[in-house]
Amino acid sequence: MFKHIPNILTIIRFLLIPIIVLYIFSGNFILAFVFFTLSGLTDIADGFIARKFNLISNFGKLMDPLADKLTQISTLASLAIVHIIPIWILVIVLLKEFVMIVGASFLYGKDVVVYSKWYGKLATVLFYIAIVISLLLNQFEITGFIANLDLCIYYLALFATIFSLIMYIKDLYNKGFIDKEDLKKEVTVDKKEVKNKKVKDK
Repeated sequence: MFKHIPNILTIIRFLLIPIIVLYIFSGNFILAFVFFTLSGLTDIADGFIARKFNLISNFGKLMDPLADKLTQISTLASLAIVHIIPIWILVIVLLKEFVMIVGASFLYGKDVVVYSKWYGKLATVLFYIAIVISLLLNQFEITGFIANLDLCIYYLALFATIFSLIMYIKDLYNKGFIDKEDLKKEVTVDKKEVKNKKVKDK
C-alpha cells in the first residue's frame, strides 16, 4: 500500500482541480486558496516520498507533471474568466505549453531527454505564489498599492516562463533536431539502397 502513496497523491491533485475551479467561480476565494494550497502540499509530499523511498513509477512520471499543468492552467483560466487576471497571461502560458508539447513530439522515440531546469521550476513557484496572492487579495477585497502585488509576481513568472521556453527551444535545437549520428545512419542506408537497386537493375 505504501508504494502507491505517491500515485494516490497525484490522483488527489486531479480530484482537487474541479473543487478549486468551483470555489473560484462561486467567489469563495478563501476555500479556493485552501484547496489550491492543499494541492501544492500533496505535490511536494508526492515528490519527496517518491524520491526518498525510491517509489518513482512510470505512472508518476507521466501523470505528476500533467496534474501540475492542469491545476495551474485550470486555476489561471478560472481567474481570467472571472476577470481577476488579464486573459493574456493565460494565453502566454498556453502558448508555452503548446510549444513544449510540440517539442516533446519531436523528441518522441529519440534518446534525448530535456530535464527540468531551475528556471522552469522558478516559473512554476512564482505562478503558485501569484495565484495564492490573487485569491487572498480578492477574498479580503484589499485595495491600494498592494492590490497589484499579484500582477507584479505574474510578470516575474511570465518572464521566467519565456526565459524557460527560450532555453527549452535551445535544448531542442542542440539535442533534438540536429542529431548527426542519425543523419549519418540515414545517409548510409540510402547509399546501400541505391547500390542494391543498381545491381538489381543490371
